[in-house]
This record gives sequence, C-alpha cells and structure tokens, in this order.
Amino acid sequence: MTQDTLGDALGVRHAQAQDDARIVSLVPSITELLFHLGLGERVVGRTSFCIHPRQALAHVPRVGGTKKPRMDKLRALRPSHVIVNIDENRKEDVDQIARFTPHVIVTHPLTPDDNLALYRLLGGIFGNQAAAEQLCVQFEQARNALVDAAAALPPRRVLYLIWRDPWMTISRDTYISQMLALANWETVCHAAKVRYPQVRADERLLGNTDMVLFSSEPFPFKPAHMEELRRLTADTDTPFEFIDGEMTSWYGSRAVDGMRYLRELAMRFSEPSSL
Repeated sequence: MTQDTLGDALGVRHAQAQDDARIVSLVPSITELLFHLGLGERVVGRTSFCIHPRQALAHVPRVGGTKKPRMDKLRALRPSHVIVNIDENRKEDVDQIARFTPHVIVTHPLTPDDNLALYRLLGGIFGNQAAAEQLCVQFEQARNALVDAAAALPPRRVLYLIWRDPWMTISRDTYISQMLALANWETVCHAAKVRYPQVRADERLLGNTDMVLFSSEPFPFKPAHMEELRRLTADTDTPFEFIDGEMTSWYGSRAVDGMRYLRELAMRFSEPSSL
C-alpha cells in the first residue's frame, strides 16, 4: 500500500485510523462501500438517503439528508471521521463539520476508474487493504467484460434523462456519462457548459438520438412520463427505455454491479426485437 493511496480528493493526507474509529458517511454509495469493505461495525451515522445495505443499516442512526445534515445529531455521535463528497454535500456544511470532527475525508470520483483509488483510500485509512484490493480485481474484471462486449456492438447516441419539470439530462463530463461510455453509448447534449443541463422537450430534441434512457433517480420516471415526452416531441420511432439510476450513478462497490448491469443491458438493447 503506497502512501499516495491515503490522499483524498482535496489532496489532504490521512493517516491510518485506529481500530475504534467512529465513521459517519454523508454519501449513500460510500456507506454501501464501507460495509462491502467489512467496515460496517465502525459506521455510527448515515444520511436518510443511505439505504444500502438495507438490513445492516437498520441500527445505524440517521443525521438528516446529504444537504443540510442535522449538526446536533452528527455532533452527538462523536465521529472521528466524516466522509463527504464534493458533488453531494455542501461546502458550508463540510466546513462546519470540520470544526468538531478530527478527520473529514473528501471524495470526488469523476470516472469509473476513479473507484480504484477510492477503494484503496478507504481500505488504507481504515486498515482493510486486502478487501480493497479484492474489490479492485472485481472492478477490473467487470470493466473489461463490459468494454469487450461493447466493442462488438454498434455505438449509440443516448439522451439520459434525470429530471422532469424542467427536463434535465447529463453532460459528458459526469460520472454517469463516463459509465455509459464504457457500453459504447455517447450521451447527447455532452457539449453543454453545465454538468446537468436543462433541455427543451420539442420536435427538435431527439433529432440526433438513437435511444432515450429514463433514469430511476433522482426523478422517479414512470410510463406516463414516457408518453408525455412522446407527445411533446411528436416522436414515435426513437426507443424509450427505463434504466436503474443506482447502477449508473452510484460509485463505490455498486460500480462493479453497475458495469455488469450495463453489459447485460447493452447486449439486450442490441437485439433487433428489444427496441
């Protein structure tokens, strides 16, 4: 384990924690990762959105949401380490937490391969390097299988929708878009200057699109929303499909399952009768 693996997303160096570390995770996918790494007994707090692994989390106190966590509840847990994410948590909250928490670990995976450093960072800090390396092997196997399968499939231009009213999609520099790229899917609207741009639902929206993907989160799309977009775009030919948002947007250990999921999805969508 090299010393470089102990630097977080801000370049802050973290020494290996004591065995009695008390961890609060304010990032749902990282909460899941901690349990996957065998660190669940050290997790003393989580957000309301930290829902996996469901049964194991039943006894772990909640401290509110990823935005505006309850500082009184968080402080009462006496954490030695709080894990946050640049995209999911507000800087003003993180700054306040740092005033009463010895160690704040900042994460910011932007590409699927960033998961490898994330596994090693947390495995290194909390003393379970073996589990981290095992997960790295599983990740690389899943990624290689996805890339190999996608290489034999035609590329697709996809519009990945994450919100309605307003309709919103993703740009190419997001983690989600990079995951889809492994399946040989290029996200439309990737040239937008913002990472999660709004799009106008009219007749021009799908002119350069092979497929529209309706994510299960953060907006819970239903069949009625597909029908609504059909009406607004006057499009009857472009395939519309639902996609599991956790599998595409959750980094951490979920990324391994996510790449396996995308491999199966890409192969199924390539079948003539599937779309």
